[in-house]
Amino acid sequence: MKFEAILFDCDGVLVDSEPIVNTVLREMLAERGWVMTARECMQFFVGKAVRDERVAIEAHTGQPLTEDWMNLFYARRNRELDARLEIMAGAHAAVQAAHSYTRQRIACASGADRAKVEMQLLKVGLMDFFAGNIFSGQEMARSKPAPDVYLAAARHLDAPAHQCLVIEDTTVGTTAGVAAGATVWAYCPLPEQGPTLLQAGASRLFGHMAELPQLLLEAA
Repeated sequence: MKFEAILFDCDGVLVDSEPIVNTVLREMLAERGWVMTARECMQFFVGKAVRDERVAIEAHTGQPLTEDWMNLFYARRNRELDARLEIMAGAHAAVQAAHSYTRQRIACASGADRAKVEMQLLKVGLMDFFAGNIFSGQEMARSKPAPDVYLAAARHLDAPAHQCLVIEDTTVGTTAGVAAGATVWAYCPLPEQGPTLLQAGASRLFGHMAELPQLLLEAA
């Protein structure tokens, strides 16, 4: 199948941000009394917007999730990302290949806030590929696992959703892409995560972003 457009998730697909963000989040939640291991925090929050877990956070901390706390989280998160963020290995070549394959019809569709997505793409040198085609789930009526952000990206690129390829790395995002009607290929560097991604609807797994150019050639 020849795909009309390719829609990339950001965190964990284009940039290696998830360990950084989850470290900050885990530390700040521990300060409020919700103590988790790094693995527990990653499993609970990966692929989700912090705001979307307000009920759980307030239940575990016994304190309201205020705008002041969120702003402090954003500030500490952004400081750490600015200091430590790196591009996902192979992502530049993957994006360049997708850009050529679709004749520039690619987008970044993330569950994160727009400021974070744009900051990250700028930092790792990918913004030129995605400028004007960045979509945040937090600006939609519903974020992932709802399909809204992927549907918005497909409409913007004037591509039917069922002719779009979504590149994801989480079950939350995979569920969103499948719900949009797109084909989902899941970046899965850890084989033990493969079954849950396939169960969520991914039609293909690949273990390194550098594999994507060849996979696109095979799909042409």
